Amino acid sequence: MHWLAQLRRHAALRLRRREGTTMLKLTRRLFVAAATLTLSTLLPAQLPAWAAGLEELRIDWATYNPVSIVIKDQGLLEKAFEKDGTAIRWVQSAGSNKALEFLNAGSIDFGSTAGAAALIAKVNGNPIRSIYVYSRPEWTALVTGKDSQIKSVADLKGKSVAVTRGTDPHIFLVRALDEAGLTDKDVRFVLLQHADGRAALSRGDVDAWAGLDPMMASAELEEGAVLFYRKPEANTWGVLNVREEFAEAHPEAVAKVLEVYEQARKWALDNPDALAELLAREARIPLEVAKKQLSERTELTHNRIGPDQRASILAAGLALQKAGVLPPDVNVEQTVDNLLDDRFSRDLTN
Repeated sequence: MHWLAQLRRHAALRLRRREGTTMLKLTRRLFVAAATLTLSTLLPAQLPAWAAGLEELRIDWATYNPVSIVIKDQGLLEKAFEKDGTAIRWVQSAGSNKALEFLNAGSIDFGSTAGAAALIAKVNGNPIRSIYVYSRPEWTALVTGKDSQIKSVADLKGKSVAVTRGTDPHIFLVRALDEAGLTDKDVRFVLLQHADGRAALSRGDVDAWAGLDPMMASAELEEGAVLFYRKPEANTWGVLNVREEFAEAHPEAVAKVLEVYEQARKWALDNPDALAELLAREARIPLEVAKKQLSERTELTHNRIGPDQRASILAAGLALQKAGVLPPDVNVEQTVDNLLDDRFSRDLTN
């Protein structure tokens, strides 16, 4: 029976070894699980922003923002973020209202808008900051057909006007009506996106249109449309906005985006003919239309967010509040101050 005792001892030894191995594996699994849990509780609030990384940067381009077209065409962001392993995703904005919708939904990180449109969005809870000036435009005016009898804003009483809500043309129209002693109750707003508004005017479906370039320049040159009311100073600045959450988590990325914007803006100033060709191609408009927009109604010599932008956007906000577009209990001045963020552009030079 000696052999039986030995067999029992070997079996017991193997059992102890197996139990030890199992405990070691279990201990390792528990350690990994604990470490993972600890890491997950730290992210994203307690770990530094770089630890989370930036896999993708989402940014818009728009025909009303010529600098964005240069950046996209030349792949400047892709080059700037290549070493970081950050992918760039481009989204086209058809108007300030669309850019602001994308920002509010978190589907883009940077969006191009008019300054006053950004203010309205901020009042309505859109968590954005305006950080950079990409243009000083006269991109909107009130437009009618070449044979129209409308000659002034007062003539709009009882008429229909195509307009894109939440954009600079909309704000421009509301302010123009207020100055003429009219309100939105005295005219019929036909809510359409910019391109559709131009088409409606061309067909005669509306009496007037709160226009936007380059569609407005196209209507002038191709159809003889008349800009019957212009007021350049009532056009608010073209501003680049960023989601607040993104700016706080990735300030280095925000700074890098503005460096790229500066590179593209200066290229645009040095290459006006090439810029016009780019705009014509991307907006699918004749070259002469692009040149008219850029040479007559687009100024690209500004970049910093500062007092001039604050004054323009504040004036628009107060006018909108007077016209009943903004609630009377909104502190417009404080909202403007909360919107404009000069941290990233204050050191830029022209």
